[in-house]
Amino acid sequence: MTQLILKRLGIGLVTVLAVSLIIFFGTKILPGDAAQIRLGQSATPENVAAFRARLGLDQPYIVQYLAWLKNFIQGDLGTSLASDVPISSLIADRYHNTVIVSLLTAAIGVPISLGLGILAAMYPGTVYDRFLTLISVSLVAAPEFFTATLLVIFFVFVLDIGNAIVVGSTEGKGLFELIDHFALPITTLCFVIASQLIRMSRAAVLNVMSSPYIEMAILKGVSRRRIIFRHALLNAIGPIVNVVALNLAYLVTGVIVVEVYFGYNGLATLIVQGVQTRDYVLIQGLGMIFCLTYVILMLIADIAAYASNARLRHPK
Repeated sequence: MTQLILKRLGIGLVTVLAVSLIIFFGTKILPGDAAQIRLGQSATPENVAAFRARLGLDQPYIVQYLAWLKNFIQGDLGTSLASDVPISSLIADRYHNTVIVSLLTAAIGVPISLGLGILAAMYPGTVYDRFLTLISVSLVAAPEFFTATLLVIFFVFVLDIGNAIVVGSTEGKGLFELIDHFALPITTLCFVIASQLIRMSRAAVLNVMSSPYIEMAILKGVSRRRIIFRHALLNAIGPIVNVVALNLAYLVTGVIVVEVYFGYNGLATLIVQGVQTRDYVLIQGLGMIFCLTYVILMLIADIAAYASNARLRHPK
C-alpha cells in the first residue's frame, strides 16, 4: 500500500509540474498585453513599461515561471490584474457555490446512478436494461444546456416549481434549503453524471460476471443477486471508482455551461472571466487548483481500488 501511494504521489507531482508548465506558457501566448489591458489604452509607454517591471513581466520567461511556481507552493496565488484583488479572495467568494453544488450532486447522483447500473447488470437483456441503456446513451448525446432547458420547461413552466435562475444567498441555509436553492443545477448535473456512471457500472459488473469463478458460482446454483453483491461488485470497484473520481473532478472544474445557464457564480465561470479580461494570474491560479483537484481525486480512486481488490493486494 505504501509503495502504491508513493508511486501515485510521484506520478501526481510529475503531472502537476507538467500542467504548470503548460498553464504558465499557455497564458503567455494569449493575445493582448496584460499591463496594457490593466492600465488602459490611454497609458503612456513609460507607464506600461514601469508596470511590466513591477509585475516582473520584463524578466525572462523561465525566471517568471520559477518565481510563480515558488509563490504557488507557498500558497501565494498572486493578485488579479483586472481587479487588483488577491486571487485567494476571488476564489473564496465563489468556491462555496461550487463546493455546495458538487457535494450535493455527488451525494444524490452517484448512489442513484450506481444503483441503477448494478440493477441493469443484474437483469441484462431485459426491457429494464434496454430502457436504461437507451436513456443513458441519450443523456450522453444531449448537451448540458439542452438538458437544463428541458428541466426548466418542465419544472418551472409546466409544474410551476422552482426558479430558472439561482438567486439569493446561501448563508444560514440548512441541507434541504440548499437542495431547494440549487434544485435545477443539481438535477441537471445528476443527469449528466448518471449518463456515464450507469453505463460504466453496468459494464464493469458484467465484465467481472464473465470470469471463471463467477461461472462456477452460477453452476453451483448461487443466486445472481448474491453473486453480484458478494463476489462481482468488489472486483468491479476499480473502474467504477475511477469513473466516479473523474465525474467529481468534472463537477468542480467543468460545469461552465450549467453555471452560466442558471446564473450562479462558481469557479468555472471565474476562469472564463479571467480569459475574457486577459487576467493570466487568475487563469494560472485556477488552472493549478483544477489540476490539483483532479490529481487528488484520482489518487484517492487508485487507493480505494487497490484496497478493495484482494488480487491487487496479493498478486501471484
